[in-house]
Order: sequence, then structure tokens, then C-alpha cells
Amino acid sequence: MRKSMKLGSIAVASTILSAPGIIHNAAYANTLTGLIPDLYAAVDVVSRELVGFIPSAARAPGAERAAVGQSVSYHVAPDASAHDIAPAMTVPEPADQTIGNSFMAITKSRGSRFGFTGEEQRGLNNGGPGYLSVQADMIAQALRVLTNEVETDLAVAATAAASRAYGTAGTTPFATNLGDTAQIRKILDDNGAPSTGRSLVMNTSAGAAVRTLSNLTKANEAGTTMTLRQGELLDVHGISLKESGQAVLQSASGAAGVNTNTAGYAIGATEITMSAGTIAAGDVISFAGDASKYVVASVAGSVVTIAAPGLQVAIPASATAVTVAADYAANIGFSANALHLVTRPPALPQEGDAALDRIMITDPRSGLVFEVAIYAGYRKVMAEVSIAWGVKATKSEHIALLLG
Repeated sequence: MRKSMKLGSIAVASTILSAPGIIHNAAYANTLTGLIPDLYAAVDVVSRELVGFIPSAARAPGAERAAVGQSVSYHVAPDASAHDIAPAMTVPEPADQTIGNSFMAITKSRGSRFGFTGEEQRGLNNGGPGYLSVQADMIAQALRVLTNEVETDLAVAATAAASRAYGTAGTTPFATNLGDTAQIRKILDDNGAPSTGRSLVMNTSAGAAVRTLSNLTKANEAGTTMTLRQGELLDVHGISLKESGQAVLQSASGAAGVNTNTAGYAIGATEITMSAGTIAAGDVISFAGDASKYVVASVAGSVVTIAAPGLQVAIPASATAVTVAADYAANIGFSANALHLVTRPPALPQEGDAALDRIMITDPRSGLVFEVAIYAGYRKVMAEVSIAWGVKATKSEHIALLLG
């Protein structure tokens, strides 16, 4: 039996699955129906926490189930080429194009569970806060911890894939004006990122600095009272400013006395060999004679790989000094097509499991699909909130790092 209903902007569907040899009586048919108001309230609370990466990424949520390791494919358009216009009486043959594809995987299937005995329920209802009130808070906390895990994975993936960086490590941006946002936009523009769907997801320190800027809190200058009255951040320079409670704090290698070898490297090069010093993935580095700051994607021996599109200024055929930035907070500017998130409910056996009932809840703010299931034991009941997901940064050129 399947029931579906819609509460406000929350879509809820309930499916009762029977395990082999188990017959559910009519009393079990509505096991979770009475919880719907509590589930609605829990989602309403959690979806308003500081989540910036989830709503900014390209999302592929769905109600179909998936297992850990299951792959999801996406297309990769080839680079275009230009040609000379030559008038003719026949239509020229277009060049063949190869549409590439890549894959991202469901890498995590996670849940959060809690349970109550009959005596605990009675105690909460007799002179206590009430079983349903406590249960709603437990559901809210389960949703919160899972949402934060998804947000963290997106933050880590975006930080590791950033093409270039701007700002000073260890110094909170937006000290006096919004010039930092303009510089992040410049990096995205120079790299050819789409002009729409751009976001800058910051930690709360950067968010607080933005809110102190007078040109955002003066209604006559900002054109709105949103930041002043409600604390909401605005679109600035075509970039939507958001905050995240899970922004990455990156520890630098602290390498000093680093130099390149004498091979010389052209503009666009991504692999540079070092002759001295040790650099680690995640470091932000710069080369003498080049004002750009590059994010180290990986290190293999003495070869350092920086993210695409690579060097902006050629390195001469001589030992060139390399500067490694200090520890930094990662504020990430990116376009939605550069960061992908796929979510599904966790897989179930074909025969079902021992759950008495289960409900799918789609959070309209984050797009995450959570499953809530209830299991009966011996004089005890357990509830579980779960979700399966995978993340991938698919376009380094469209990700920029604002140091903090």
C-alpha cells in the first residue's frame, strides 16, 4: 500500500514494506502518519541552518534508491574550434565532435537512529515535555547531522579543486569594501565560467565582515533593507553570497626555500617539477614574477600539479622561487556546473526489510531527500533518518578560492 500527501511545500510519501513471513495489521498502516507534523517541523528548522554549498551546487536529488558504489554519468562538452568563412554554393561539412562523459559515484550511505521504550514514552508524556515533542527534536538533530556531512563533503571537494586563489591567508576578507568579490569574479571570468549561477560560499567570519560594510546596511546605497533588518546577504557583482557552517580550514605545509627546476614552463602548464622543498596538496603557492596564486591539486614526488587552467604566466628556464601561503579559511566562489551533488535514499533488498513503515521527505531548500523509517523491537521502537549521496568537483576552471 502506498500513500502520498503534500504538506505546504514539503512533499511526503509513505510506503509500507513487508518482510517475508511478516503480516502487518491495520494498526501499523498509520505508524508514521501521525509523525508527519513533527517531520515537517524538523525539516523546517534544519533547512534554515547555515548551509551554502548544497543549494549552490548542481544537484541531482531523486526518490529512487541507490547503493554505495553506484555510478551516475554526466556529459563533458568538447572545446570548440573556429574557422575561416569561405562562401560556397554548398553547405560545408561540420567537424566531427566527440561528446565525452565522466562519472561520479554514490560514496556514502549514512543514517542517524534513536529509540524509545514504552516506559520512556509514558514517562515523557506523564509530567514530561511530551514524547512527540522530544521525538521531533531527535528527528531535527538527525537531519542536522546528515545535512552537515553532505555540506562538508561539498566544501572539501570544492576547496581541493579550486583553480586559483585571491586574498591573504589568515586575514578575513571584506575588511573595508566588496573588492574581494570583484577579484573572485575576475578569476571566474578569465577562466570562462558561465556568468549565471555563481555563488560565493563563505565562513561566518567573512559573512560577519560583509554585514559590517556600510554600503550594504544603508538602504539608500544597497537599494534594500534585507542585510540591515534581516541579516540576509545579497547578490554582489553577479555572485550570490552565502554562508556555511562547514567551510574548510586548511593547514598549510609551511614549506620554505622551495624552487622550481630549470626546465621552464609555458602558460597553461599544470605539472611543475620542484628542485628543492616539500609542498603538499591543498597548499596555495605563487611563483616569482607571477602575481597569481595557485592551488596545489596533488603532489607526486617532486612534481606538483596545479588545477586547470594552469599557469597564467610562463616560468623561465631557471630556478624560480616558490612562495607557500600560510594556513587559510577556504571561502569558495564557483558556478553551479562546477560542483555536483547526487542524493538518493539508501538501497533496500527486493523483499524489503523489517521496517513497519517509511516516509520520504524532500527538503525544498536544500533539495535533499531524506528517508525516515520506523522499526519495532521487543517492547521498544527505533526510528532512523537516512540518505545516500556522492559529490564531485567537475570543473576546476570554474572554482576560485577566496583566502581568509
